[in-house]
Amino acid sequence: MDTRNFLNKIGINKVDDNLPDSSKRFPDGAQYRFEVPGIQKPGALEGLLEAVDKYEVMVHRVTQTKGIMLLTDREILEMADLARDARMELFLSVGPRAPYDTSASAKTKEGARIGYRLRGYDNLTYAIEDVKRAVDLGVRGIVVYDEGLLWVLGKMREEGELPADVHFKVSAHCGHGNPASAHLLEMIGADSFNPVRDLQIAMLAAIRQSIDIPLDIHTENPQSSGGFIRHYEAPEIIKKTCPVYLKTGGAVAAHHGYDTTRKEAGERARQVLLVQSMINRFYPEAVISKKGVGDLAIPK
Repeated sequence: MDTRNFLNKIGINKVDDNLPDSSKRFPDGAQYRFEVPGIQKPGALEGLLEAVDKYEVMVHRVTQTKGIMLLTDREILEMADLARDARMELFLSVGPRAPYDTSASAKTKEGARIGYRLRGYDNLTYAIEDVKRAVDLGVRGIVVYDEGLLWVLGKMREEGELPADVHFKVSAHCGHGNPASAHLLEMIGADSFNPVRDLQIAMLAAIRQSIDIPLDIHTENPQSSGGFIRHYEAPEIIKKTCPVYLKTGGAVAAHHGYDTTRKEAGERARQVLLVQSMINRFYPEAVISKKGVGDLAIPK
């Protein structure tokens, strides 16, 4: 069988030159939401929430990227309380990862290809315990960096070892960027998927056709991951890839895991305002989710 015919048969389709708009939506019928990454501690989250009110923008999700194990119980509870009161998703990142453990390879130029994946049985168990701790403290959003861990967590959720309302978000640091990989991640438990940052809109549209879960797409990036900004592309990204979380504010950071200050968190909210302005100007009919809609992974 011809390769393209076979890919079509299993649901992996090449998007034609006309780039059809996506007809898929969030459960509430909306096309897009905003996510602000790099909110590492309660003070930064407070600063972000103050700026969200100041700029009158909607942020549906915040993500912490340094790792659950680097937060105290009190810090997690404070962040969960703030997010719950704001009716906002809080996603915490799994702490154990290759660059944090004893791996010499992960810290070399070539070995960096391991990304943030887990090495060995013990680190897998540590990562599961990291997730269980956050969930026990009320967190319902987890960022994962390892496909094997995602599969295990998905099985735990299926069998009632984790609550059914816990959401798993696959990080761009897993390095996935094609429709088949996206489909696999959805099959093993992903509730949203962040492809690699520099995909063209046609590439993103092909991924959208292969999965139903939301895509998390960077509208801007820190210098460590290219520093490119896609504000003008946001309207077209919504059209072709919805339902989509527009991941905004990364340009404020120097690198992934950057310890955002309270003031810098406010600057991330300002970046959301800039992207929202582009949408209002070039695609005003786009539908954004309202605050606190039912399917959000808001802390308990």
